[in-house]
Amino acid sequence: MRWIPVLLAAALWAAPLAAKADPLAVRETILAQMQALRDGDAAAAYAYAAPSIKRLFPTPERFIQMVRRGYRPVSDAHSPVFLRAELVGQDRFAQEVGITDGDGRSWTVLYTLAKQDDGVWRITGCYLRKAKGQNI
Repeated sequence: MRWIPVLLAAALWAAPLAAKADPLAVRETILAQMQALRDGDAAAAYAYAAPSIKRLFPTPERFIQMVRRGYRPVSDAHSPVFLRAELVGQDRFAQEVGITDGDGRSWTVLYTLAKQDDGVWRITGCYLRKAKGQNI
């Protein structure tokens, strides 16, 4: 009977730690893919894509071509600043990131991620928009 309050206190203390672990893992996933894209490492960048993205772009080469064509600011992004984030259910996450592209323009990128069966986060989508006050 004496252990119940101790176990309850330990569970309550551990819960916030678990909640804080996922945003860090999400950030690490995003940063690792950004680095791989800057390095031109198609295989490494592709490794951070969710299976749904891999079905659309079945090879690392096709994936990186799509990123370079449609998401150029992301492919050479630097100075990331993590902005708003939201856990959506237990296995989905939305993370907004401010970036600067190779030409010095500011962008806001909304990444969506899903936790996979093995517990790792993979990128399911990337939505790009100019930062307020920026012109193309």
